[in-house]
Amino acid sequence: MRGRLASIGAETTPLSEGWNLVLTEPGACASPHELPLSGHVIPAEVPGTVAAALERAGLFDRENPRPLDTQDAWYVCRLFDTPPGDAILRFEGLATLCHVFLNGQEILASESMFTMHEIPVTLSGGDELAMCFRALAPRLSESGPRARWRPQMIAPQGLKNVRTTLLGRMPGWCPEIHAVGPWRAVTLVRRDVVSIDNVSVRATLEADGTGKLSVSLYADVDNPSLMLRCAGREQPFEKVGEKHYSAILRLADVEAWWPHTHGEPHLYAFSIVVDGVEINVGKTGFRRIEVDHGDDGKSFGLRLNGEPVFCRGAVWTTADIVRLPGQRHDYEPFLRLAAEAGMNMIRIGGTMAYETPEFYALCDELGLLVWQDFMFANFDYPKNDKAFMAHVHAEVEEFLHGVQGSPSIAVLCGGSEIYQQAAMLGLPAEFWNNPITEEVIPAIASRLRPDVPYIPNSPFGGAMPFSPNAAVTHYYGVGAYMRPLADARRADVRFAAESLAFANVPQQKTLQRYLDVPPVHSPLWKTRVPRDRGASWDFEDVRDFYLGELYDVDPTVLRREDKDRYLDLSRAVTGEVLEETFAEWRRNGSRCNGALVWTLQDLLPGPGWGVIDSTGEPKPIWYAMRRAFRPVQVVLTDEGTNGLDVHVINETNHILKLDLEIVCLRRGKQHVVSGGRILTLEPRSRETFAATDLFGAFFDTTYAFRFGAPSHDVVVARLRLPDGGLVVADAFYFPIGRAKASHDADISVALTRDGKHWFADLTTDCLAQSVHLTADGFRASDDWFHLAPGAPKRVELVPLPGKTEEDVPSGKVASIGCARSFAF
Repeated sequence: MRGRLASIGAETTPLSEGWNLVLTEPGACASPHELPLSGHVIPAEVPGTVAAALERAGLFDRENPRPLDTQDAWYVCRLFDTPPGDAILRFEGLATLCHVFLNGQEILASESMFTMHEIPVTLSGGDELAMCFRALAPRLSESGPRARWRPQMIAPQGLKNVRTTLLGRMPGWCPEIHAVGPWRAVTLVRRDVVSIDNVSVRATLEADGTGKLSVSLYADVDNPSLMLRCAGREQPFEKVGEKHYSAILRLADVEAWWPHTHGEPHLYAFSIVVDGVEINVGKTGFRRIEVDHGDDGKSFGLRLNGEPVFCRGAVWTTADIVRLPGQRHDYEPFLRLAAEAGMNMIRIGGTMAYETPEFYALCDELGLLVWQDFMFANFDYPKNDKAFMAHVHAEVEEFLHGVQGSPSIAVLCGGSEIYQQAAMLGLPAEFWNNPITEEVIPAIASRLRPDVPYIPNSPFGGAMPFSPNAAVTHYYGVGAYMRPLADARRADVRFAAESLAFANVPQQKTLQRYLDVPPVHSPLWKTRVPRDRGASWDFEDVRDFYLGELYDVDPTVLRREDKDRYLDLSRAVTGEVLEETFAEWRRNGSRCNGALVWTLQDLLPGPGWGVIDSTGEPKPIWYAMRRAFRPVQVVLTDEGTNGLDVHVINETNHILKLDLEIVCLRRGKQHVVSGGRILTLEPRSRETFAATDLFGAFFDTTYAFRFGAPSHDVVVARLRLPDGGLVVADAFYFPIGRAKASHDADISVALTRDGKHWFADLTTDCLAQSVHLTADGFRASDDWFHLAPGAPKRVELVPLPGKTEEDVPSGKVASIGCARSFAF
C-alpha cells in the first residue's frame, strides 16, 4: 500500500536509532540472513545517507568522494522497544533501489527516491527490520528506451530511466556524492480508535477579501462528530460519501498572506475537532496568485492579491550535499539569510530534490515564495514505460499532498531545461514536448493545487525556449556568456528563473579555514570552481572578464603580482555586476518581472556559485543582494545623451515621506552639483526623475557629451528619512569607471552601543569603494558597500554563536582603493 498523506490523530514513532550499516558486493546477499558475520558494521542514523554514515566513521571524504553506487548498502535494526501488535511502517524516502525485509521476509520493493510507502504489518516484539539499497551502477548501465537526445552535463545517461536526484551526477557542477540510503524518515504508525486519513486542505483568498478554508477527509468510523476550527470560527463537517467528510469555513476580512517584501506573511492555525478532541493540523495562509502576461501577451509575472510583485531571490541547492537533511534546523539558517537579504522567492530546480514540509512551512513563516520544479531535467524521459509513469504519478501526488496548505508555493514547473536541451541540439519543436510535463503533471496539479500557476518547463515561452524576451528564461547574457552589462536591457528579460552565475569568492576567514591555497593556481582551488562539462572556460573566467571590464585591470597579471587585491576585487565585482543588473531590471519602464540568481548556497567551501558559502556564512555578493533587493529603493540608470535617470521604488503597503537627494563629486569629495526633492511615495509605486530636473539645470551626469575633461567621477543618490534623517537607500554611478574613482579614503570608525546592540559608525573624507568590515566573532549587517562623504553610515555588528552581548567587538575597516586599514 502506497501512502499518499500521513494520518492525523495517530501515534507516530520515529525509527531513528539503533541502525547498523553493512556494505556488500552487488547481489552478494539476497536477504539479511545472508549478511556475513565478519562484515564491517558501521553505526548509521535514519533519516540519513550512506555517505553521512561513512563520513561520521571517518571512511568518506566529501572533498574527494568515492562512488557509492557500486555496492549494496544494508541497514539493519532490531526493534527491541517496540510492542507487538498491528501497525504501519512508513518509509518517507528510500534512495533509490530498495528492498525492505521484516524478520527476513521481503515486504517492500521501491524503485523511486521520491515515493513514500506505508506497509501494514503485525509485529511480534523484538522484530528485525532491514533495508537493502541495491547498487545503482548496474541499473544505470542498462540501455532502456532509446532517447532522442543525450545531455552532456549529466552522467550517466541511464539516469533518465530511474527516479533519483541528479545531485552528485553533474560533473563540474557539484561534488560527485551519490544519494544512497533512507534519506527521509522511517516511522511506525499506530492508529487511534478514530483515524483520519487523506486530509485535503485548500486555502484561498477571494476578491472581496474573504478567506475560504476547505478541508475534506476520510474517517474510518461512521458518523463521527467532526468540526473544523480556525481563527475562532467553527464549521461542522458534512458527509459527502462513504466515510468521506468535508467542511468549508469562510473568514470575512481575513489578513492576507504576503511575501515579506510587500507585507506580512499572515498565517492561521487550524484544527479538526474529533468527538470533542481537538487535533492541530497545521497553519495556512490566504492569498491569491495570478500570472500577468503583459500587454503583448508574451510576458510572465506574478500578481499577489491583485498586486504585481517583482520576484527576486536564488535557486536552492541543498542544506548539505552529504546528509541531504530535511529538518527545520537544517533549513532555517539559509532561509533566514535569504529573507534577510531581501529575497522573496526561492526556486527548487529540477536537478535537485524535493524538500520536506518543514522547508515550505519555514517559507510560509518568512514570507518567501517558492518556485517548485518537479524533478525532471534535461533528459528525454521515457513516455511509454508504464512503471516509470506510475512513479511519476505517485511522486507528484505525494509532493502536492504534503504542501497543499502552504501559501508560499507560487509556481509549479514541470522541470528544468528539457525543452532548452532539445532546442539547443537543433531538434524541432515537436521533439521538445513530453506528456509528463505537458499532460500528466498539470492534470494532477490542477486537481490538487488549482490555486498555483503551472508552466511545463523552465525556460519556456519564446521563439526558442530560452529566448529572454518572452515568458520565462534562464538568462546568462550578463554572466556565463560574458556580454556587456548593457545586455541586461537589450535582452528585454521578462522573468529569469536562473541568472548571473559567477564563481563567487567567500570571505577571507572562510578561505583561511577551509581553502588556504593560492587562488586559481592551486588544483584544489580549481576543483571548487564550477564549470560546464566540455566548455573551454569556467565561471572564474566569467568573473575575471567583468573584473577586467569594471576595474580596468588584467586579472591574470593582478593575481600573480597582488593576490590579496585580486581576491578583494573578485569579491567586489560580482556584487557590483549584480547591483547594476538588478537596477536595470527594477527600473521604472523595465518589462522584467523577476530574476533568481544561480545559486543560494555552495556545496563545498570555495569559489562556488552560491551567495552563501557551505558553512552558512554570507559571501560578499550576499550583501550586494541585500542592497539591490530593498523594498524601498533608489537606482540610477545611464540613459546616454538623455542623462541619468533616478528611479524610486516603494513596494510596501505604506505611504512613505522621504527626501531624495543627488550629488556629483569630483575626486570623490568635491561637491560639483546637487539637487533633490521631497517625496510622498504611494504604496506599491515607482517614480522616475531626470537628474537634470533635480538639479534645475543641465549637467552632463553621464559624461555623454564629453565637453572637455570630466567634471566628476561619482554620482550619489540617497533616499533619507525627512529632515536629514537616516539614509534608507543609496545608489552610485561612475561616469568614467570605477578605476578612475578609486581614492585613498580616510575612514573614521566609532564603536557605539545602543541597548544590547553594537554598531560601527563610519564617515569618510572622500569616496571609499567596497568598504569591508572584519570583527572576530561578529557579522556586519552590511559589507562591501560604497561610502561617500555627506552621509554617516551605521553598521550593526551582530554577535555570532559563542559571543555574548557583553563581548566588545574589535576589528578593522578597509576599502579596495586604499592600502591602509582602520582599527576599531
